[in-house]
Amino acid sequence: MFRNALEPWHLVLLVLVIVLVFGSKKLPDMARSLGKSARILKSEAKAMKDEAKSNTTANSAAPAGEEQQSPAQRTIQAAPGDVTSSRPVNEPTDTTQR
Repeated sequence: MFRNALEPWHLVLLVLVIVLVFGSKKLPDMARSLGKSARILKSEAKAMKDEAKSNTTANSAAPAGEEQQSPAQRTIQAAPGDVTSSRPVNEPTDTTQR
């Protein structure tokens, strides 16, 4: 039943339906916004990884008995180098640490 489920003419038909539904003028904008979203996700994932790495090294390097200072305020940007849509983010403080 599903032996030949996806053949090349199926893909051509799928692309044709997508172009008819969304229109040829909307597709580049949609692709651009999808790429922008992927860049934001990638930069946020990298920032989280770097933050976790720096927290791990800061926790191991801090002397026992001293409280750590709160991290500096971060700025989220829609795209690398984009300063028009950047906004500061207040990090939540962790009250469970002693």
